[in-house]
Amino acid sequence: MPAFDDSDFGVPVEQIKSKDLSRVKSNGEAVGSYGASYGSSTGGESVHNTIEVPATRSSIADASPYMHQLSLSPSMKERRGSRNSFGASLPIPRSKRQSRLSSVAYADGRPQRPGMPPIQPTREILASQVQDLSGEKVRAAKDMAFVFDIDGVLVHGDRLIPEGQRALEILNGDNELGIKIPHIFLTNGSGKPEQARIDQLSKILHQPISMEQFIQSHTPMRALAEYYNTVLVVGGEGYRCREVAEQYGFKDIVVPNDIVAWDPTIAPYRVFTEEDRASSRPRDFSKINIEAIMVFSDSRDYATDMQIIMDLLRSENGRLHTMAKDPVSQRIPIYFSQGDMLCPTEHPFPRMSQGTFRIGLEAMYKALTGEDLERVVYGKPEAATYKYADEVMMNWMDIIHNDEKLPKNIYMVGDNPASDIVGGNNYGWNTCLVRTGVFQGGDNDEENPANFGVFANVLDAVKTAVKKELGQDFNFEWKNERVNPLLQGNGASTVAVE
Repeated sequence: MPAFDDSDFGVPVEQIKSKDLSRVKSNGEAVGSYGASYGSSTGGESVHNTIEVPATRSSIADASPYMHQLSLSPSMKERRGSRNSFGASLPIPRSKRQSRLSSVAYADGRPQRPGMPPIQPTREILASQVQDLSGEKVRAAKDMAFVFDIDGVLVHGDRLIPEGQRALEILNGDNELGIKIPHIFLTNGSGKPEQARIDQLSKILHQPISMEQFIQSHTPMRALAEYYNTVLVVGGEGYRCREVAEQYGFKDIVVPNDIVAWDPTIAPYRVFTEEDRASSRPRDFSKINIEAIMVFSDSRDYATDMQIIMDLLRSENGRLHTMAKDPVSQRIPIYFSQGDMLCPTEHPFPRMSQGTFRIGLEAMYKALTGEDLERVVYGKPEAATYKYADEVMMNWMDIIHNDEKLPKNIYMVGDNPASDIVGGNNYGWNTCLVRTGVFQGGDNDEENPANFGVFANVLDAVKTAVKKELGQDFNFEWKNERVNPLLQGNGASTVAVE
């Protein structure tokens, strides 16, 4: 689901001040440019750059205006303001890591010698020599990068899209230079801890994925643990989102089942089993103030989740069994991890996602209170998510190339024009639209066209972009006889290298 400015609907933008701004901390620093770094942690002291998320509110909450797409020029380089609210600052934690010759693809890891530095594999030595002889291509490879959506681009659920594996092999070093071409993963997927999702993807793709490369829609929301104590976390399978929130540092986490176990009448259509009750944590929520609502992932029970959320939004400062006299001043904040309308699955047609859930809540709130719902939306295409991606990319560049900078030529590869392509276009990236997911249209999407092109699959997109940056003659395979300097020239040496 794309984000909209009020000007898109012919209405003025109203800057608002939420009552919760007082709880939001800010270090007062301006957001850094491309060269800005993460806050580092040394000796117990922490210094952070922050991503400032401006507070805005839609003047239209009726669902009908959201049912069309925002048309944007693919050549547009100016960055739009985010639709996020509550003025949250997002500090990005980061620890410095050093690597030696880490841009080179390794064969089977580094052999170790007790008490001595690691032995460099022969392939690493050869690749570093070849890179010394191919300075121009190496510089170009380090000045380009890829940002991948996951669902519909690399996988369908738990099923591999075969071209995705080969694309990552090339970027991980199976190319004529043996060099790693920077890439990160930016998904609106959610509902699991990052490490669990990384382990799952690595197994499906048969390629290593680092935590340092990976951004889920709710990853930036970890910063909110600093601002709120008791929160309602909604969405996801079972209690995985409670686990996510715990790992993010939230102190007192409530899920809908906890509330239903306390008062089953709050969700009259819910069949609440003994198994549900055994895994719940009920208490008297009429005596507890829930400070914020976090929709981490797609709801598995629309009726129950919507009822509880609407009760809290209309309550006195988040206390259930109460009704606020003023639906604005006493309303608690609500955050959504992403706004996609549709999500590709193994079903022949994409399924409804968190964006439809949010639109339903906005329309209900407007109908019941006459007020527009103030909310925060993260994920693609929101600007805060792309700024966060910049910092992650610079960190990854530091890890693999010992060069903390943002590559000039970034390629976004996605399947959803309304999130991947809109967001990439707005942020000045080169956008590649693939036909393996949501998009099944013609030559390009009419409302949100990809500015670099439309491709059959991710491998076609990667090869086309790499050839553009590194030359049409670039070889996408590692061959010892080509990269071994000892086997080149006049053939004086016949040394073979495994």
